[in-house]
Amino acid sequence: MQDQTTNYDDVKQYRLDPEREQELVNTAGECVFIWANKSGHPIGVITAYVPVDGKIWMTATRERVRIKAIARDPRSSVVMSSKGTPMGGGKTVTYKGRTTIHDDPKTKNWFYDLLATGMAASGDDGNAFTANLDPDMFIRFLDTPERIVLEFTPEMSIPFDGDKMAQGTAAAYAQFAAEDSKGS
Repeated sequence: MQDQTTNYDDVKQYRLDPEREQELVNTAGECVFIWANKSGHPIGVITAYVPVDGKIWMTATRERVRIKAIARDPRSSVVMSSKGTPMGGGKTVTYKGRTTIHDDPKTKNWFYDLLATGMAASGDDGNAFTANLDPDMFIRFLDTPERIVLEFTPEMSIPFDGDKMAQGTAAAYAQFAAEDSKGS
């Protein structure tokens, strides 16, 4: 097998360290939530989330197609990127797992409070909506009869650290480029 610093065939050595993965989960704030439609085709949306005890919590209204799809088949995925976070770009994690739909008032109120508090705390992120967010008003805004809460439980992860890859391959890439220019 060829030394992996000379190509990108196997990027397992560039895994995001567990503590950096947790930092990413705790700071990204948005993820791509992916499910399968009736024909089995994967599709996703970008959505806000709150991480709690190793799970990813999101909300939507009952009429969204993703809710019907998850009710049919709870298998789903979540993808997060460090782009736009204090971590800088180049770090990602993809989770495979299952999603549970909650519509009980206790879970909804618990989640709405977490989401509103988190969004209010991020009011300095330049977003006009969160800049003057009143958490109590936002909770009342969210609390509609059709709103539900999604609980995503990860079963497997694919963490990736682009910074590690860049550091690990810079010299090899320079050597490859030098050899390539000699052959031209």
